[in-house]
Amino acid sequence: MSYWTVLAVSLLACSVGFHMYIWFFSVGYGLAIAAIGVALAVGFHSQMTLPEWLTCILLFVYGLRLGGYLLMREMKSTTYRKVLNPELERSSKMSIPAKIALWVTCGVLYTLMTIPLYFRLKNGVPADAMLWIGLAVMTCGVVTEVVADQQKTAAKKRNSRRFVDTGLYRIVRCPNYLGELLLWLGMLLTGTTALRGPWQWILALLGFILIAWVMFSGARRLELRQDRNYGADPEYQKYVRTVPIIIPFIPLYSVKKYKFLVA
Repeated sequence: MSYWTVLAVSLLACSVGFHMYIWFFSVGYGLAIAAIGVALAVGFHSQMTLPEWLTCILLFVYGLRLGGYLLMREMKSTTYRKVLNPELERSSKMSIPAKIALWVTCGVLYTLMTIPLYFRLKNGVPADAMLWIGLAVMTCGVVTEVVADQQKTAAKKRNSRRFVDTGLYRIVRCPNYLGELLLWLGMLLTGTTALRGPWQWILALLGFILIAWVMFSGARRLELRQDRNYGADPEYQKYVRTVPIIIPFIPLYSVKKYKFLVA
């Protein structure tokens, strides 16, 4: 299977963003990752071993769950729909060339994020300990995201007007983004013993660096929004001073001053 086939699959899956451009980064993101997992399993099925099958299945389950979760949140949450209303208006005004540029950018990014596994399969490298380690880290990332979503939903049902500081949110303020970083760090690890030549390393590292930038940008965007919503609350001020924003045990409590991160 060629890289161009994987890219075509990614582009097809995230094309839902033409309905609303934010879907390129949300629902389309989940669908693209799920579709890439299926494409790799189909394209390399004759040579795949158990950990490679499990990695492809994990990508499929993760992507489908993420896309479905985001879609259901938009459909069921009145509060979230209010947040999306400005995005709907922007989407209606966005030109087709701008949407095409976003579409292609996202489609390429999602292939770069999964390219360590692609290169392992393409290079025909046998399963080894690093593949299992990467799969374990990826699984930890997915579990972190699922638990964080459940804890946030439960907390908001108890008090929809209060910030969430229970469960995983006692450890970091953005456990979902931490889960994402673990997932894609694990993906990078799956390829560390299989990458061949500088270009494969560059592309694999680029995918992880870009998704890390996206996650920290998301954390900055969330921090600015929460400051507007809860900034007058003394308990919130104590919370943001004592709980790291995204990486546990690292005393990075704010990223809002880093303007190279998109807000």
